[in-house]
Amino acid sequence: MTPIRATVPTAEEARALLTGIRRTAGPGVDAVAADLAADEPDAALLDLVTAPFASVDDVDERLARTESYLRERGDRRAVFLTVYSRMTATVRTAIDDGAFLDPEWAASYLVAFAERYRRALVAFERRAFEALPRPWLIAFAAGARGETLVAQDALLGINAHIVYDLAYTLDDVGIDPDRNAKREDHDRINAILARLVQTVQDALVETYGAVGIDGIDRVLDPLDDRLALLGLKGSREFAWRNAVLLADLPAWLADRYVGWRAETVSTGAAAVVLAPDIDAEAKAHLRESEAEADAAAAFREGIRRRM
Repeated sequence: MTPIRATVPTAEEARALLTGIRRTAGPGVDAVAADLAADEPDAALLDLVTAPFASVDDVDERLARTESYLRERGDRRAVFLTVYSRMTATVRTAIDDGAFLDPEWAASYLVAFAERYRRALVAFERRAFEALPRPWLIAFAAGARGETLVAQDALLGINAHIVYDLAYTLDDVGIDPDRNAKREDHDRINAILARLVQTVQDALVETYGAVGIDGIDRVLDPLDDRLALLGLKGSREFAWRNAVLLADLPAWLADRYVGWRAETVSTGAAAVVLAPDIDAEAKAHLRESEAEADAAAAFREGIRRRM
């Protein structure tokens, strides 16, 4: 049974919760969702993601194909997938290399985590907004609005997937028995992600002309609350603590308490990401630079296909 003190937020969590309570993503998100409600779903995209993921290899292959499809169409949802598909490929390699104490559990973890993303993407594409977790609605709606910077698109997806999805993923695969070993494998992913810093930064800059990214550490592990509330390591710790609560508290209490914690912090973080501490003129300049880079990339891609 979880001790009462384990249900009390840490100082870092308390700050994130207070910020989340004070902040909202604004009415624009719901307005965008309403505008999209009558649109026809993209059948080709649904062909890629409707079926549940069957294995680590399936996740790796279909995430990469989905990222390519969205990017070729100029769909801003591709930005998060540029980050996530590379993370997934790296964790897959670590599983194959025997980097985990329990490789079967790590593989199940990777697939279940991707399933949370896949279901959110399908729900949004089918306009089933009532079935969509709020942080994913915010992330996808921001992409549809098209007014965000690349760093914001990446952060909104990372926030929804880690701060909100990860605790439920851990609950899906189970953190018992051998909880300590599973915790160690969970933590080993932090080191794996840290090694991706330069790779992901280069990918975002090269693919999207993300001139506003000073360094991927400001995207994946922000140094202040202008970009996120807990940072990457803190968000993964938050997810583990929520998973422990889901496992140890009575279901009637765990579902409500963890749901409130996860949604409050993730939606608050999304609001912070959507309102960065830069002035409107600077943001407009960055958006123009990114748009020019997108056009140049599209031109190069068009020439390549005709060669």
